[in-house]
Amino acid sequence: MPEINILTEADLRSAVSLDLDAVACVENAFRLLATEDVVMPPILSFHVPEHNGEVDVKTAYVPGIDSFAIKMSPGFFDNPKLGLPSLNGLMVLFDAKTGIVKTLLLDNGYLTDVRTAAAGAVAAKHLSRENSKIAGILGSGIQAHLQLQALTLVRNIERAVIWGRNREKAAACARECSTQLGIEVIAGSIVEVMAQSDIVVTTTPSKEPLIKADMMRPGQHITAMGSDADYKSELAPCVIPGASVFVCDRLSQSIKQGELRTAIAAGTINSTEMYAELGQVISGQKPGRQSDKDITVCDLTGTGAQDTAIATLAGARAEAVKAGTAINS
Repeated sequence: MPEINILTEADLRSAVSLDLDAVACVENAFRLLATEDVVMPPILSFHVPEHNGEVDVKTAYVPGIDSFAIKMSPGFFDNPKLGLPSLNGLMVLFDAKTGIVKTLLLDNGYLTDVRTAAAGAVAAKHLSRENSKIAGILGSGIQAHLQLQALTLVRNIERAVIWGRNREKAAACARECSTQLGIEVIAGSIVEVMAQSDIVVTTTPSKEPLIKADMMRPGQHITAMGSDADYKSELAPCVIPGASVFVCDRLSQSIKQGELRTAIAAGTINSTEMYAELGQVISGQKPGRQSDKDITVCDLTGTGAQDTAIATLAGARAEAVKAGTAINS
């Protein structure tokens, strides 16, 4: 049998980082999702309510990428109380021609963090104003750090405002981001984030809306990525109809477990046919921002195509430097 390469989180952190290559990798995955016959089953997802946990399984076969990945991603949000990380998991990479297992990626959620942040950069690149300089982040965890870092790759971000439910944690996050990125970063309220920011990214597991339509300003871009299950919501039902342009990564996912779900349930939108997917905007099939006054909103629920793309990149880079441990099954 062929060898299987096992990559630890340390191997993967050495092979892949949040940089322009990662952004390009995820951008290409979005483009292929819109232009090729991608096979991407619905997300397998279930909730573990007694332990504040959830599990997602995502996969996709993407023509043009020579491997496909299956990702298993648990998120148990009370884990920090036990001294454990909220997110972990792994990916398995298969050869797209033979179905043979190529690589086991024990990333503990690292690759998901990178591709999620890269997706935020892609959304901002294609939907925010090019002269955007102030970023706002709702949330103060790992993804908050990474989303702000990702925005600096595609826009000239000079200042940022961060909100978190825990004020001390938000302040600490702001200090760390300021030191890391070399820009002014402060902690503030949601109202202050919305009033000051050109680009806002929401990164929370909130079950109640955080942003209302009357908080939005002309020219602003909002990327919501926390709502990836049917019990989460970061945007009030009036936000999507209040935007000039609404885009999502996958329409069917946004309807089932993203921000479209709550808007449909509240009756603020009656049809979803007019909404574009991000890949369609990237490939020029549908329009995105039309003017500097447009308010744009993007809902990112996370796709198996992104996981296949980032896992393939990681596998190839690790192979090039002979990282990992090979075993015969």
